[in-house]
Amino acid sequence: MAERTEILAPAGSFECVKAAVRSGADAVYLGVKSFNARRNADNFTDDELKQAIEYCHACSVKVHITLNTLVGDEELESALQVIKHVCSLGADVLILQDLGLAALAKEAAPGILRHASTQMSVQTVSGIELLRSLGYSTVVLPRELNREEIVNIRKNTDMRLEMFVHGALCMCVSGQCYLSAMLGGRSGNRGLCAQPCRLAFAAGNGTGHDLSLKDLSLAEKAQELRRLGVDSLKIEGRMKRPEYVAAAVTAVRNNLYGKDDEEILSSLRAVFSRSGFTDGYFQNQLGREMFGTRTKQDVTSANEKVLSSLRRLYDKEAARVPVRFLLTVLKDEPVTLCASSNGKSVFSDSGYIPESASGKPLDEASLKDRISKCGGTVFYAEECEIELDEGLFVPASVINSLRRDALEKLENALSSVKPITFTGQTLAIPEHEVSSPLSFNVRIASASQIPKNFDNVENLYIPLVNMEKTVEKLQNSAVNIGIEVPRGIFGKEAYVETQLKKAKQLGIRTAYCGTLDAVAIAKKAGLDIHAGFSMNVYNSLSVRVLEQLGVKVITLSPELTLTQAAKIGFGAKRGIIAYGRLPLMLTRNCPIQNGRSCDECKSRSFLTDRMGIRFPVMCNMGTSEILNSRPIYLADRLKEIRNMDFITLYFTRESGEAVDRILDAYRKGKAAKGEFTRGLYYRGVE
Repeated sequence: MAERTEILAPAGSFECVKAAVRSGADAVYLGVKSFNARRNADNFTDDELKQAIEYCHACSVKVHITLNTLVGDEELESALQVIKHVCSLGADVLILQDLGLAALAKEAAPGILRHASTQMSVQTVSGIELLRSLGYSTVVLPRELNREEIVNIRKNTDMRLEMFVHGALCMCVSGQCYLSAMLGGRSGNRGLCAQPCRLAFAAGNGTGHDLSLKDLSLAEKAQELRRLGVDSLKIEGRMKRPEYVAAAVTAVRNNLYGKDDEEILSSLRAVFSRSGFTDGYFQNQLGREMFGTRTKQDVTSANEKVLSSLRRLYDKEAARVPVRFLLTVLKDEPVTLCASSNGKSVFSDSGYIPESASGKPLDEASLKDRISKCGGTVFYAEECEIELDEGLFVPASVINSLRRDALEKLENALSSVKPITFTGQTLAIPEHEVSSPLSFNVRIASASQIPKNFDNVENLYIPLVNMEKTVEKLQNSAVNIGIEVPRGIFGKEAYVETQLKKAKQLGIRTAYCGTLDAVAIAKKAGLDIHAGFSMNVYNSLSVRVLEQLGVKVITLSPELTLTQAAKIGFGAKRGIIAYGRLPLMLTRNCPIQNGRSCDECKSRSFLTDRMGIRFPVMCNMGTSEILNSRPIYLADRLKEIRNMDFITLYFTRESGEAVDRILDAYRKGKAAKGEFTRGLYYRGVE
């Protein structure tokens, strides 16, 4: 059991900071104007950030700064300046997604804690331990884990664990979504998700909104999560109003400390929900009941009566900071008061010399009572020590003024900026040098797609499932075979490691890895590592980190333009996906199952959007991938792909004949036939 379970609250404005703190949050997380996953929130200017940190620290509340987006090479210097400013204000934590930016933060400001954002998609013990080796102190777990999987992770690592317990629930595993980027150029990995998944994407006989989940709520399971060993309970909602923040914090805190309050839970549902709440992932009860949309009733339930009642939760300061007093009332000496809290002590001198009492003299009990009245401040009297000579009198106004002065000084002392050392960093990025002509890496989804002709194909990535049969069919080929590790491993870490060790026994030397989990498990199995597109390598420093982990080949982020990709430095071989239906989402809750069974589907179903466009859905080892409606096609643009060592042809639903035809088209630079897209390689993302 965690010794003390932290409640971590969102704050998109200073009013939300106050709501969180006064409602009992132990920490808040907030963003600056750039480089965070909620760039559409108000976020904080430099002055507002300083004010928020000072206020929180005066209240013994920690401040986490979200820098959890992908950062381009051209943005690294600006991001470094943000880190410098955050350090100058003494913030407590950086929440990070980008491997390169996280490494830069470690080098430039080793004294600030780094937390691995849920955007890093880490879901296994091996992945968590890899994060530890990179210097992270906390991992934010995926929302998709169930109780048993959380227990297993806690049993096998002492890494500090944080998890979301309330708020919006994305259909896609965080960090693995490209839907908003591909459909409208607004990248979720860059903090500007347009939430197209909340629109109509229909499975046959489904809900009609089969990518829209209800909001998560585990507020009533806070005590249970503490028993399971979760260290920090995180509330989503940096774009929500302060009343929501207060309600969510209060609901979690009530359960954590054994107080049942149905009124707060009802208010929490009223202030924001999508057809109610779900705990389906935690309970391992997936399916149609987890889906919901924001209805008119959901919107109107947050009426003024509800909001007014919630504002009362944070209309006054909460007494949350313990203070120890030492009051000195001695003959012929000025009355003084010392106040101490959290390692800080202040001294207040009244200048008033006590008089001889003409009536009832002062006594310790009455003085303790008066000094302890800290109402209207963040303090409460934990201990009052009195040094008192007999027979003296001091007016009550003197004692009251002394207490007010001491508490004001103590608050200032606690909120004073404690800068974190920032050493700075020189961004020296060596250029990449291509050593050979552009080669092909081919990814297939089944053995039926094995090409007949391997000319110019350097690596062939095959599925982990049924790999023995696929390898048998490839016995006489000279191509290097790599095993593709599934991105969704949830609860199957031991199975994946066993399969990778079998692959090595079959003579396979390479693993194609789309997550840090896969990298960590492949390293344990002794395989060479090729990083897939979903590693989200968006800058040169991320290449450097992966090189240090032993990664030899890297497929760059599909959100880069060709121009940006060409400038990525360092030595590892790199390339881009130049053909294929890009997987836009990785989900643990199959949308197709809202309307039909797996036996009926057989990975041949589609989602249809409001314009009638169809998005194929394929399943693999308990997770589903929603594919783009059109394949990326660049065969006729290969001359525009510069400074790359290879291109990846990513086959999903194509027939064996189509695979051979497309490979031939790429060898000959043929123009496309049928519907296709150039991806984001020319238009880029925001």
